[in-house]
Amino acid sequence: MRFLRLAALLCACLISPPALAGDATYLLVLGIAQDAGYPQAGCYRPHCQPGWDDPDRRRLASSVAVIDEAGGATYLIDATPDIRHQLYRLNRAAPGDAFALRGVFPTHGHIGHYTGLMHFGFEAMNAEAVPVYALPRMKEFLSSNGPWDQLVRYRNIELRPLEADSAVQLAPRLSVTPFEVPHRDEYTETAGFRIDGPERSAVYIPDIDKWDRWTIDIREVVGSVDYALIDATFFADGEIPGRDMADIPHPFVEESMALLADLSPEERGRVYFIHMNHTNPLLQDGSEAERIVRGKGFRVAREGLRLDL
Repeated sequence: MRFLRLAALLCACLISPPALAGDATYLLVLGIAQDAGYPQAGCYRPHCQPGWDDPDRRRLASSVAVIDEAGGATYLIDATPDIRHQLYRLNRAAPGDAFALRGVFPTHGHIGHYTGLMHFGFEAMNAEAVPVYALPRMKEFLSSNGPWDQLVRYRNIELRPLEADSAVQLAPRLSVTPFEVPHRDEYTETAGFRIDGPERSAVYIPDIDKWDRWTIDIREVVGSVDYALIDATFFADGEIPGRDMADIPHPFVEESMALLADLSPEERGRVYFIHMNHTNPLLQDGSEAERIVRGKGFRVAREGLRLDL
């Protein structure tokens, strides 16, 4: 029940109309793939080759933006290796002459979630004091290890401390609350984020170990928000031939669907699978895997998806 205390619960029913144009607050999905994107470097097998042959089938590493039109502000959740393309997509939705990037929220210290910060540095954008909101170990990691500490010393980024389960108020009716989840925490803790907007709420959990390793029930989490974007790294066991999948303990999409099967149809429709490995057939529109997921009442996140808050 601890998750339910992170922020006030919103009504489970999606009955509120979206905000008026020019005054909206929303999430924009900028990437849906696992850290390495699709196709993955060095992969020329049949499941990757379509991505090399057809640029339209390529997918960026998972990231979402929060866009606050009334405040002229944007925020990134995760700074990925694909941040160049993602900042361009963000600029198309929220042009830089009217919006400012007011913060980045990395979930953890694996390559797909923070290494894009390098583009804020002296050799690239030479940005000025971009706020980077980080939990304690993540903050220490960035401030104590090169080349990231140079970003801090040159004031390309400005580290702002986060505390688990404590909300950051970004605007009068917009807040972000970090919470810790179990994962491989070699260098940093791993965060998920709850985003509460004027009318709706969302949770973003791109990386987590098996659901039973978390002290919080994911079914309660789904019930407490309007959108739940959750880890879909692998669709099923055996997806990576020759490797023991127990060594990579993400919840399989098949497991997540079974665990959430007893939710109401409306609640299942809140679930968006995201962060798909290059081996995961869900990456591609119209796949049999996608038909299975949609047939069970769940959704698959797609790049460009807008979720009104």
